[in-house]
Amino acid sequence: MKILFVVLLTMFSIGLWSQETTTGRQKHFNTFKNHLAIQGYDPVAYFTEGKAVKGSGNFRAEVKGIIYHFSSETNRDLFEKNTSKYEPQYGGWCAYAMGDDGDKVAINPETFKIVSGKLYLFYNKGGENTKLYWNENQDELLKNANTNWKKIIG
Repeated sequence: MKILFVVLLTMFSIGLWSQETTTGRQKHFNTFKNHLAIQGYDPVAYFTEGKAVKGSGNFRAEVKGIIYHFSSETNRDLFEKNTSKYEPQYGGWCAYAMGDDGDKVAINPETFKIVSGKLYLFYNKGGENTKLYWNENQDELLKNANTNWKKIIG
């Protein structure tokens, strides 16, 4: 009986932890409406096609409360096999802003860079393309962004 109680308590605790993780991700991720990441763009296409491609609600996946759209079933399947490879860094917020001062700044999904197999997105509006600033000092900004993001997500 004691063992059953411990097992049930452990399962309940894991369930609560998972719920907090989902809520935390939703809180910290840059999502459009209804927890949609990257404004509906296909995260796999950045890697496979080298460009931003709008996804479709017909091909979707959810990772701990964050929804992704894909341009094809193949891309969705690739994503589901290795979500950590394809999810954008810093919750989909502007990588430059995260590295510069730790701010969560909106992005233009068509302005991106893949560095060491990771997807970074950038603000680009009204003639201000932060990817250009990132390129000038990528190593330091990347280090700072990683530190700042860890502080944000705890």
